[in-house]
Amino acid sequence: MSKLFLVGDVGGTNTNLALAKYDRSGIQLIRKARFSTQQEKSMVNPVRRFLEAEHARGFVQPIDFCCISGAGPVLADESIPLTNAPWSIHASELSSLLSIPVKLINDFTALSYAVTLLDYRDAEAVTQLPHPDGSLYEPRDGIMLVIGAGTGLGVGFVDRNGDNIKAFPSEGGHSEMPCFDELSHAIHRWLSERYGYPAGAEIAIAGQGIANIFEFICSDEFSIRMLSSDYEVSCAALERGPSETAQSILTLPRLEWPARIALHAEDDAFCALTMELFVRLYALKAANLASLFLPAGGIWLAGGISSKNEAWLLKNARFMSWFERNYAPHIRQFLAHTPVLIVKNYDISLRGAAVAALQFSSHG
Repeated sequence: MSKLFLVGDVGGTNTNLALAKYDRSGIQLIRKARFSTQQEKSMVNPVRRFLEAEHARGFVQPIDFCCISGAGPVLADESIPLTNAPWSIHASELSSLLSIPVKLINDFTALSYAVTLLDYRDAEAVTQLPHPDGSLYEPRDGIMLVIGAGTGLGVGFVDRNGDNIKAFPSEGGHSEMPCFDELSHAIHRWLSERYGYPAGAEIAIAGQGIANIFEFICSDEFSIRMLSSDYEVSCAALERGPSETAQSILTLPRLEWPARIALHAEDDAFCALTMELFVRLYALKAANLASLFLPAGGIWLAGGISSKNEAWLLKNARFMSWFERNYAPHIRQFLAHTPVLIVKNYDISLRGAAVAALQFSSHG
């Protein structure tokens, strides 16, 4: 028996929609479209435009179920206030528009469903990060932890035992920011004063986090004395003040900063220091969450930043050498044997929403 699902993934930057077909061969995304989250005011308009465009192309097959994942918590009234956009998704609005059942899930619940479909040996979809000694380990049954730095920082986890799969939402991206040296503590204080609360992980470990770190390093608040000797950046270049590259980035719209900073990480001291600190914080946060969940099924780094900066994370075991740091010997031992993988498939959130749609439609 085949089914057709309307699925969506709404992040702080992009809103992706697709029609997903399920039959004996599995789940296939047969039509896709992308919209700007920041330019929309609700979920209704992009869904309407997407379906009208498909109908105009002659696609008339009836849709059985709709599942939308969003970057935010699912509230009791079946709505999602988006964490990094000024509007909310409402299941009731979509149900009225479509006249079919609608289910909303957290974006990292969708990713948690989706990673169960991935083969860790598929180099086109996944890159496994070797541990500093070069070792690699196979993900096993149990908890699979999904962490993703994109516009924000998402966290989800799924318990897989053979064919039995149960995904859980999490707002772990808003847990504490890991601090480990004078520079990270200074940024934590600076961000805490800005927000009026102790700084959480997302505002340092995400696209907005890269922008925040960069802004601090380019400001008068930063001092070269905050750096320990293991930061391999030019102190002389930093002491001269923001470079021409840094100054040009500061004139751009803030949403454009992270990509430009990453682009110049190899040739500009301010960008290099920003990305170096970002990766250390990301790795320490992943290790912190690993100590909570003990993910035998591995840690899966989703979100665009990891995949777009794969070479930066891999070089000299930049991510993994910090991931394995912990004061407790038994936790260090656990981390040293935990598989960590970068998810490179950009359709994975849509596929996860389709897996969720299949489960909810079958049980509903």
